Amino acid sequence: MLGALMAEIAPLTPLRHDLASLGAGGLRAVVAPPYDVISPEQRAALAASHDANVVKLILPEGEGDAKYANAAAIFEGMRKSGVLVRDDEPAFYRYDQTFTPPGVTGGKAITRTGFLGLVKIVPFADKIVLPHERTLSGPKEDRLKLFRATKTNFSPGFMLYRDPERALDGALARATELASFATDDGVAHTLSKVSDREALRAIVAGVASSSLLIADGHHRYETALRYMQEAADPSPRAESKYFMVFFANGDDPELVVFPTHRHVHALGSFDWDALLEGAKRLFDVKVLPPGASADVLVSELRAAGAMAPALVACGGDGRAALLSLRKDADLAAHPVLGQKVDALRRTDVALLHMGLLEPVLGVTPEMQAAKTNIWYPQDASAALRELRDNKGQVLFLMNGTPVEQVRRVAEAGEVMPQKSTFFYPKVLTGLAIHTLEPSRTVAEV
Repeated sequence: MLGALMAEIAPLTPLRHDLASLGAGGLRAVVAPPYDVISPEQRAALAASHDANVVKLILPEGEGDAKYANAAAIFEGMRKSGVLVRDDEPAFYRYDQTFTPPGVTGGKAITRTGFLGLVKIVPFADKIVLPHERTLSGPKEDRLKLFRATKTNFSPGFMLYRDPERALDGALARATELASFATDDGVAHTLSKVSDREALRAIVAGVASSSLLIADGHHRYETALRYMQEAADPSPRAESKYFMVFFANGDDPELVVFPTHRHVHALGSFDWDALLEGAKRLFDVKVLPPGASADVLVSELRAAGAMAPALVACGGDGRAALLSLRKDADLAAHPVLGQKVDALRRTDVALLHMGLLEPVLGVTPEMQAAKTNIWYPQDASAALRELRDNKGQVLFLMNGTPVEQVRRVAEAGEVMPQKSTFFYPKVLTGLAIHTLEPSRTVAEV
């Protein structure tokens, strides 16, 4: 029996698309990115790619709550027709994504390896599953209604375990390939099945020695927790007590975390000089060449970020400044940052949000959550072009937040501002589906 404060994971016995019936498009034709990054245009293209594309389940059509009933009806039809079939044995599903980081010319290909499985749902207070970002009520209510209507967890979360010695690599290597394909973004995907009992036990035991850091899918995990509480199933291994997750090794040095930038707009008033003057309380300010390209600005930022927390502020008229945390900055005495643990207040995103956006520009936490005055772009070049085309008032370019820094904040019981991390690439939806049926239980190994 696993200890009370250990992560408990289990293999899946999922529903999966019947590969033999998918035709020439194969698995590629029926999977989709996570629901919260799909544009209306992409949703239409995915739905047109195959009658059984999972986008019809995760972003169903319909007005109001009728869309959730539509998802349930489509899902039931896929099961009855044999498009979705239940696997006949519990397994972990190794999932490899091979890619070249976007925007890196001549960069080497990277393969991120992890596996799909289940995690026993526990409250955050237990400090087994660790969140690192704030969540919003709207997305959680939407996902909960989908859970209730379909009794199914379609979209996996993404969690990081600790394995600096890569002890689980051997067990994950004992996998049989099921499908491989490439998506339009240039990422190559390979799905394989690990069903060997010895390998399953090794994976379960290996992850049990670690806490789990949520990399992506905070809203989905919190929704699963609430659904579990509603279901109140008495069985200790009820499906509703487990959440489907893509697990990856957080100690993998090639784990890619990209930045998410901040583009501030529609403030009642904005003054560039006042911004830089306000920044001087915490930052050394270095004026950068007017009209510099995004590549030049990002290069300056990366070099500075290796020495101290840093960001670049960009004005619409081509002005830009590198802001690096002053060595003598007294963060403990700051009226907002001083209330936070040191692990959080020394992160780039906390310094920006609590040291500049709120006290200097007046962008309150409520405005940030509602996104009324802030966009969160991920493409620095595109965001800079938009700014210089008179869309918005100031753009803050950011470095990516290192995984170890995120873990320290989470282990200290704090959360970072929203959109603090962008783990690349996104984990596809539709590779496996975890039902939440009262009559079914999760397998032991």
